[in-house]
Amino acid sequence: MRRAEREAEFVAFVEGRQAHLRRVAYSLCGDWHLAEDLLQIALAKLFVAWPRVRREGREEAYARTVLVRTSIDEHRRRSRRPERPGLEGLDPATAPSPGPEDRDDLVAALQELPEMQRKVVVLRYLLDQPVAEVAAELGISEGTVKSHASRGIGRLRETVGGRL
Repeated sequence: MRRAEREAEFVAFVEGRQAHLRRVAYSLCGDWHLAEDLLQIALAKLFVAWPRVRREGREEAYARTVLVRTSIDEHRRRSRRPERPGLEGLDPATAPSPGPEDRDDLVAALQELPEMQRKVVVLRYLLDQPVAEVAAELGISEGTVKSHASRGIGRLRETVGGRL
C-alpha cells in the first residue's frame, strides 16, 4: 500500500507540473522533441529519487536540476558525434504552438544566446531563481551567474529591442 501511495503522489505531481517543466526544457534546448526527451529523463530520475525528494519537499527543484544537467550532458554528447537525419523530408518537425509576436521574437533571440547564458537567463528570469540557487544548479560561481545574466539580458535587449 505504501508503494501505491508514493506512485499516486508522483502521478499527481507530474500531471500538475508536466506542462511547466516541458516549457522549461524547451527554453533550455530550443527544440520541442529534445525537450520531450529531456523531460522524460528528468521524470524517470525523479521517480527513482521520489521518496527522498518528496520527504525533503524539493520535487520541482530536483526536476529542474535534472533538466539542466541532462541538457548539458546532451549538448556535450551531440558535440562529440554529429546527428544524422533518418528520414529526411518524411518526418518534419512540428513547430511550437503560435503565440504573440513578441514571445516568438524573444524565444528566437533566447536561442541565439550561447548555451550557458541561455540557461542562466532561463533559470534567473523565466523561473525567477535566486543567484545562489542558479549557481548551485549549474555548478558555477555566483559571480559567473551574474556575468552570464548581464551579458545574456544585454544581448536580448539588443536583439529584441525596447520590447523586453
